[in-house]
Amino acid sequence: MNIKKQINGIQHIGIPTNDIEKTVCFYKGLGFEVALETVNEAAGEKVAFLQMKNLTIETYENGCSEMKAGAIDHIAMDVTGIDTLFSEIKAAGHTMIHDSVQFLPFWKHGVRFFTILGPNEEKIEFSEMLTSPADDVE
Repeated sequence: MNIKKQINGIQHIGIPTNDIEKTVCFYKGLGFEVALETVNEAAGEKVAFLQMKNLTIETYENGCSEMKAGAIDHIAMDVTGIDTLFSEIKAAGHTMIHDSVQFLPFWKHGVRFFTILGPNEEKIEFSEMLTSPADDVE
């Protein structure tokens, strides 16, 4: 299978913050709208997805933001066939951050994702938004 065929484009850009209210207010001032506010219970983080046209920012309050240039934590690619893609990327020898496909209950039915490291230690997330509750189980 061709990895490129399973990638639809950028899904979101992840930006950690020490103050989610301040971050949301800033991006709203630039014209973004809040698409989803939730909590990642597993990480104990408040999360907000902000959208403007075809750009989505995921910001999450983790208290570890470096507060300097390079603060973007990850880029997430929107994909289909997450399990097949995971196997192919792992077989290609990429540095995997996750040893399996992960699940978070974001959006209507959740997302399944995994993350790799790029050559500059950048995190690249591959994320599939689920279209029904049954999609969260392979």
